[in-house]
Amino acid sequence: MIEHIYNAAVPDGSNATATESISADGSGEPGKRYVIPARQGRAVRLGKGNLLTIFNPHGNQVCDFFAVIENAPGEFLSMEHCRTALGRIYVRAGDILVTNRRRPLIEIVEDTSPGVHDILIACCDQPRYQQLGASGYHDNCADNFKMSLLAIGEHAAHVPSPFNIWMNIPVGRSGEYEWRPPVSKAGDTIVLKAHEDCIAVMSACPQDMTPVNGSAAVPTELEFRVGVM
Repeated sequence: MIEHIYNAAVPDGSNATATESISADGSGEPGKRYVIPARQGRAVRLGKGNLLTIFNPHGNQVCDFFAVIENAPGEFLSMEHCRTALGRIYVRAGDILVTNRRRPLIEIVEDTSPGVHDILIACCDQPRYQQLGASGYHDNCADNFKMSLLAIGEHAAHVPSPFNIWMNIPVGRSGEYEWRPPVSKAGDTIVLKAHEDCIAVMSACPQDMTPVNGSAAVPTELEFRVGVM
């Protein structure tokens, strides 16, 4: 007998992400700089051609980035399809990231960091922290994705693997990988361009049990700004 039926739209717990959206419907004011508090997430609606600049104020914070097509949540930014489209497991400025329908969705326009990001690792979730030994509820990127959507009146149809901006997961010659601190520096930015109307979700990753948010394992805030071309 199944005791628990998983629902992708329902978080395992809660934090302020669920109530502190940037606006009631997720529309952002062009040019305004918004804060994503440490361990939380935020959603913003992007029109086709809009630019999204994400700022790493302290340099050591990973941003789990998701995007879903406006009015079609079953189509989303998909890392497994990106790996096929790019023919590699690392991204760089100029790359166009695609959906699970293999359509262009997000273009990496500019990157001031050394360009070390991850498109392999699933977002952290409550079961992951339980496996790492956390007791009780732990903030996580899967729930931040769900709550960011719920906060603007949307529901997650699926929790995709994110574009892990500034996450440093070097892969060895035999295929093994490591969890290492970011190589980005304070003030680094990445600029993304939307190729379709979509909802972007950013989570200031709450991971404090591995060094992916720096050797001190202390999550910090992120910031973002929407630009209109």
